[in-house]
Amino acid sequence: MQLESFLESTARRMPDKTALVADRSRWTYAELDAAANRIAHGLMAHGIERGDRVAICLENGIQAAVAIFAALKAGAAFMMVNPTTKADKLRMLLEDSQAAALVAPATRLAALAQTLNGATNPRLAIVVGRPLSSEFAPARRCVAWEEILRDGRDAIPPKRAIDLDLAALAYTSGSTGTPKGVMLTHANLVTAATSIASYLENTADDVILNVLPLSFGYGLCQLFTAAKVGATVVLERSFAYPHAVLQRLVEHRATGFPLVPTMAAMLLQMDLGKYDWSSLRYLTNAGAALPVEHVRKLRRILPHVRLYLMYGLTECLRASYLPPEEIDRRPDSVGRGIPNEEAYVVDEEGRRVGPGVVGELVVRGSHVMQGYWNLPAETDRRLRPGPLPGQRVLYTGDLFRTDEEGYLYFVSRKDDIIKSRGEKVSPREVENVLCQHPDVAEAAVVGVPDPILGQAVKAVVVLRPGGATTERDLLRHCAGRLEDFMTPKFVEIRESLPRTPNGKIDKRALVSRPDSPTLPPVQAWTPGNGAAGAELQALGGTPSLAGQGG
Repeated sequence: MQLESFLESTARRMPDKTALVADRSRWTYAELDAAANRIAHGLMAHGIERGDRVAICLENGIQAAVAIFAALKAGAAFMMVNPTTKADKLRMLLEDSQAAALVAPATRLAALAQTLNGATNPRLAIVVGRPLSSEFAPARRCVAWEEILRDGRDAIPPKRAIDLDLAALAYTSGSTGTPKGVMLTHANLVTAATSIASYLENTADDVILNVLPLSFGYGLCQLFTAAKVGATVVLERSFAYPHAVLQRLVEHRATGFPLVPTMAAMLLQMDLGKYDWSSLRYLTNAGAALPVEHVRKLRRILPHVRLYLMYGLTECLRASYLPPEEIDRRPDSVGRGIPNEEAYVVDEEGRRVGPGVVGELVVRGSHVMQGYWNLPAETDRRLRPGPLPGQRVLYTGDLFRTDEEGYLYFVSRKDDIIKSRGEKVSPREVENVLCQHPDVAEAAVVGVPDPILGQAVKAVVVLRPGGATTERDLLRHCAGRLEDFMTPKFVEIRESLPRTPNGKIDKRALVSRPDSPTLPPVQAWTPGNGAAGAELQALGGTPSLAGQGG
């Protein structure tokens, strides 16, 4: 089965059912399917072939959802790009993936034009909003979204892909600091969505309120699980204003609300008793572990709501979940393997270990990625021979233990990847940006514990002799070159960095939280500032608790 079949099947069964609510407009499944067909025909008319990659750099909205399904219907693979990605990194992603098309708003293309001109890829730019074709090299085709939507055909395009073909290319940063393209097939995504919808018991009666960006695998899953069962997704651009989001939850009588720990922490600072939660059936948490105290508070405040604690990674989307009936017994567990999957813990030699022994989590299932794009060595490191001949299993790189009943408990990551606001931050990538500053001689980046973010990004820097750069200067330097969720919250300048006996930087010695942020709180929490919000960019906006319901 191809992934777009979820949408097509539901559009046939219940054409008038509301599929999406976004920007105060409602789209039925029939309307969503017809729009995706029109854009798919346009993609094919402009030369998009089976297996091509279509990069989508859009905020949460109708166009983003349509573009995803349109790429699939055209036989291509979609590639979601965080809409705040800087021009240089976007160009690298486009060139590495050899993306044939880019779907982006006109407001972004003006800023990207100089970076994209001269690049081989993409050869087609689809502009949402007034086109700015003059900004691009003559060889690059630049077409208006509305033009394709107007001229396309409503009929479902002929099937080009099979379930073994690439459906999505999802870039994630690894410990080397180099973004890796995770290759996910139709079969991978169909399996994952089917399993998730199964244990969440999703039906056509569900209304899922999603503020997570579609460039985030957790947010993307909401779209596919809803399409499978015919549920409605209320698609919000951000969690910048929690009070407004909760008003939407009440207005649409949402039954499902996916969270990351940052959102939960902010909700628990509000007076939740002011809102009508009677329609809400379940909450989910992924992206990072939810603190046990937060679990207990949510259970106390919303006793009728089923809370699912989950663990996943881009390479398989979801690996485990804790059944709600177990949450009071083991609130620090992320459960057991999802349906149609096997998850187990192994030692350094790949042998399974018993309860209480810490080892690496291994995931076995048909939702596991095919590998990393153009990175065979990295692929072989993560996908290794499985217990049966001819199969490979995913070594997650994360350390776990189990209890006597087989429930999983996250211990730590094998590498030093930082998980902040539900997003993965590569220290190496941040260090590379810091070292681009002319006054910086050396830099080390670590994650420090933070009650809201899970981990906050901290940078420790050594300046070159005579360097007069301040900590705030370095924050501004990073904010102009990195996505906001990657920009350090703390910068500390030292005369030297601690080192181990073998000469390596001792990062463990750096994991201490400064007394106060170097960025003034008023700047960090003001909507619309130049950094676009240091706390919740991963959720698509700038947070503000002032006047937001407590």
